[in-house]
Formats: sequence, C-alpha cells, structure tokens
Amino acid sequence: MATPPVYPPLVTPFTASNEVDVDALAALVDAVESRGVDGVVPCGTTGEFASLTEAEYETVVETTADTASGRVVAGVADTSVAGVRSKVETAADAGCDAVLVTGPYFHTENAAGGTESFLRAAVADAPLPVYLYNIPVYVGDRLGSRTVSTLAEAGLVAGIKDSSGDLDYLLTLVRSTPDDFELFCGYDSVLVPALTSGATGGINALANVVPEVFDAARSALAEGETERAVHLSQTAIAPLFEQCAAHGFAPATKVGAAARGFLDSTAVRPPLVDLDEGARGDVADAVDEALAVVDVD
Repeated sequence: MATPPVYPPLVTPFTASNEVDVDALAALVDAVESRGVDGVVPCGTTGEFASLTEAEYETVVETTADTASGRVVAGVADTSVAGVRSKVETAADAGCDAVLVTGPYFHTENAAGGTESFLRAAVADAPLPVYLYNIPVYVGDRLGSRTVSTLAEAGLVAGIKDSSGDLDYLLTLVRSTPDDFELFCGYDSVLVPALTSGATGGINALANVVPEVFDAARSALAEGETERAVHLSQTAIAPLFEQCAAHGFAPATKVGAAARGFLDSTAVRPPLVDLDEGARGDVADAVDEALAVVDVD
C-alpha cells in the first residue's frame, strides 16, 4: 500500500498573558514536520478553535500557512453558514491547501436534511477543497453516511475526518463514497485498523507529541509489516491516547508536547483547565513509553 499521510491537528500555544504565541506555534510546526508528518491542521478541536477571537483565528491560520512546508488544512467550523464561509475565505487568503468543516453545532438539525442543507450552503463555491469533520461528541450529531455520500458524489467535498472511533461507520463510508474520496481517521487508537480497512490516512492529536510513532506505524503498513504496525498501535499510541481521553485532548496534548520540548507553556483557555501534577506525570510517562517503543530519546 502507499504510505498513508498523517497530519496533527495543532494545539494553539498561549503566552503567560493569554495571547496566541505565534513564535511557539511556528516552532511547533517545525518540530512536527521535521519528525515525519505530511501536513498540519490549525484551528481544529485540539487547537481550541472555539476559544479564539476572529482576529486570533486569522493569526493562527496565517502563521501556520506561512511556516509549514507540508499541506495545511484549516479548521473552519462555525455555528452559522456565514461564519463558515468567512473562515474559508480567511484560509484561502492565507494560502492554505484545504479546509475542514463540521456540521452545525448547538443548533443541530430538527429534521432530516438540515445538516446537508447547512453544509451545501456553507461550502458552495468554496475556493479550496473541503473535508467534512465528524465529531459527534462535540457537535451533538453524527454526520449521516447518506449525507456524506451525497455531498461526495455531488463533488462538494473531497473527504472526511472521522473522530467518532466507530469503525463500522468508517467502513460504511468506505463502501458508499467514490474511490477518490479521502477518509481520515481522527481517533488515534484505531488509526491502524482504520488504515487496514480502507482509510486514507490520519489526522491525529498525538502527532503533536509523538510524530515519530505515527510515522513508524504508517510506514510499517506501507511496507507490509502489519504486525509491527499493530504492536505500535497497542503499545505506543493507545496508552497515550487513553491519557488524553481521560484528561482532555487539548490540555493533555499540550502537556505531552511540552514533555518533548516542543512547547514551553501548557496554558489552555476556560472552560479547559491545565493538568495537575499527577496527571502531568502520567502523560509524560506515557510519552516516554511510546518513544521507547520506536527507540527515540
């Protein structure tokens, strides 16, 4: 198989005065790209996009696009059609390569067809390729497989990031979407089984922290070493993913990235809270254990 691409949904670093730290963001992009990822995703869930002002959103997207050498897929989720369209324009103006959009949240559809209508209006005539983003735990609704396949067959969307962790759902999309439709697994602990089942690649929070592990796992699959890929998934990715699931992905990912020296500050914005010392130690230990599996100091 071809080597599957992996992108981290970047965390957004903040200064001690709670401002976006553009220097730290640029350094993080350099750190992960130098360790094997194929691109980056600013302003996703792990990037605390919902806690950014409009000006901060523009700063994060522009800084990332100016720094990255790989592909840049900007998150453009919003509660309104106009909000999504405005963010798409910002991403295009910044030089991003594609955008990532959820269904509407807070106000979810009250009858069949509402989400599809929202998405059709939000991405109509988009100047960049559009990827859907299925994350029902935060949006409140799953993107229906029929909605996804309808939008794909209409040529309105190029792919999807699925963060549901539901492999049966992903397999349904593999069967029901065009061959060139790209399916990215966003649930880190099932990335390897997703790739062996037809997924295109991964958009994975922990690639902010241990990009070497993701590079090793996807390379193993490309080389036909399935057992090695499964071993990496079970012994390096899954235990660290469990720590993130327990403590929150943005806070735990920042702690993990700081443990690697990729970030100086682990500050998050309310309602998120930074990890206590015990949790920080648990995350750091899981990072060390993951890196030991691939012999990285």
